[in-house]
Amino acid sequence: MLVDRARSEGMQLTGAGGLLQQLTKRVLESALEGEITDHLGYDKHDPAGKNSGNSRNGTRAKTVLTDVGPVEVKVPRDVEGSFEPQIVRKRQRRLTGVDEMVLSLSAKGLTHGEISAHLAEIYGAEVSKQTISTITDQVMEGMAEWQNRPLDRVYPVLFVDAINVKIRDGKVANRPIYVVMAVTVEGTRDILGIWAGDGGEGAKYWLQVFTELKNRGLDDVLMLVCDGLKGLPDAVETVWPRTIVQTCIVHLLRNSFRYASRADWDKIAKALKPVYTAPTEDAATTRFLEFAETWGKKYPAIVRLW
Repeated sequence: MLVDRARSEGMQLTGAGGLLQQLTKRVLESALEGEITDHLGYDKHDPAGKNSGNSRNGTRAKTVLTDVGPVEVKVPRDVEGSFEPQIVRKRQRRLTGVDEMVLSLSAKGLTHGEISAHLAEIYGAEVSKQTISTITDQVMEGMAEWQNRPLDRVYPVLFVDAINVKIRDGKVANRPIYVVMAVTVEGTRDILGIWAGDGGEGAKYWLQVFTELKNRGLDDVLMLVCDGLKGLPDAVETVWPRTIVQTCIVHLLRNSFRYASRADWDKIAKALKPVYTAPTEDAATTRFLEFAETWGKKYPAIVRLW
């Protein structure tokens, strides 16, 4: 039931109800805290700010429309009223490109330089390197708190998916960002963590990711859904031995179409459906042999894939 609910609601990251809204709020508020620290010249609660002539004066709530849905952020204020926020400017109501920014700044494993380079592009040339460094420190601190938060002891379903994001550090390069999403026992959805990869991930990498999740309190996973990521099933077997690893059918179908002529896509989809909807393993094997007999000569790569 929980899997059906997750599929019907979608595990989308963006849009209204998307999973990135809370994370977007955290990233924006961390950056704003870095901005006001740079503006005032001292950290929050730092005695150095006493009698400095200006100080923090609480926050005001502001809702901005983003490509991950509406996000309410607390914008810091100062006593003098001289603070001019940059990432969410006064009277600004819409932010674009937020989804990629949040994924880039939230992924564990990125260096200070990579995060700093990304923020420098967001803020533009008029912001000094020292200001960017201060904001980077604050964003990394805010993300570390989220990345290390305790997890539930059991999740019925985990989804592991890869998203290619542009990472900046001297040059721009596409890097895979791995998102681990969960369905909770109450049937709600949550992002457990985001990790940066380099495209060469194997069992050792996934063992590190899953061990980290276990150390945060996750003792058991009933089913883990993924896109045939190399070395992942072996790592799951080590950390959660009783977990069922299920290759995502949607990804498997998409990968199958890569080997086929577009003219045959509908026929192949129709021929494969009896395989993955079969009531038993024996029935699935029979249907698969029928598929292999019909399409094996023309598309042997699809047969090998399945």
